[in-house]
Amino acid sequence: MRIITIANQKGGVGKTTTAINLGTALAATGQRVLLVDVDPQGNASTGLGIEREERLISAYDVLLGNHGIAEAAIPTAVPGLHVVASTMDLLGVEMEISGDKDRAMKLKHALRAARITGVNYDYVLVDCPPSLNLLTLNAMAAADSVLVPLQCEFFALEGLSQLLRTVEQVRQTINPSLSIQGIVLTMFDRRNNLSNQVVEDVREHMGEKVYNTVIPRNVRVSEAPSHGKPAILYDLKCTGSQAYLQLASEVIRRERQLQAA
Repeated sequence: MRIITIANQKGGVGKTTTAINLGTALAATGQRVLLVDVDPQGNASTGLGIEREERLISAYDVLLGNHGIAEAAIPTAVPGLHVVASTMDLLGVEMEISGDKDRAMKLKHALRAARITGVNYDYVLVDCPPSLNLLTLNAMAAADSVLVPLQCEFFALEGLSQLLRTVEQVRQTINPSLSIQGIVLTMFDRRNNLSNQVVEDVREHMGEKVYNTVIPRNVRVSEAPSHGKPAILYDLKCTGSQAYLQLASEVIRRERQLQAA
């Protein structure tokens, strides 16, 4: 079970869109996938068609230790893809666990307990809030690696450097095995000279850490969440869906290379 946290401290970079569609694409290749939504906004849950009234047991209950992963995991319309949904209760979870010694390890303990009891997935994707808080720290403490969506815009590298410092701090303090799985460039517009320049700059600075796949700006991908569907179910043939399928292939290939090393 490989645990990949999808994180960026900057909002509006395509983080949740990447979580939803990468999870769907991985499931489409036959992988068993769990998406854990620890963003109080719950956009990943909504984007997978999970209604508020269905979220009887949520990520909040898992982090508090009241329920396990198996009880919280909800099947989605995508075969092989389950989600631990988010609720607004997560807004208060930091206050409730802040006094606990293992406050940054709650999600790690829950996933370990699930594995011990025979609940297993090939991939667990964790969708984080767009900030560095206790929820994001839990996600990074539990993860094998971090996948970073990066918007093709002027301040991209500045935000990336902040995130890389955070990952290094987490590695030094609570999760020595944490690594960067890769950086995926999102919202790319080939007609925009700035987008092309950002791609060049990020590849120059980060080298092989940057995926070959670039996610384009795509209307169909933007429309899909309003229908409660991943883009790959909403319109398989659109350029955004095809890009996420390519990204899933790259993620699987990198994971196999890591395991073989």
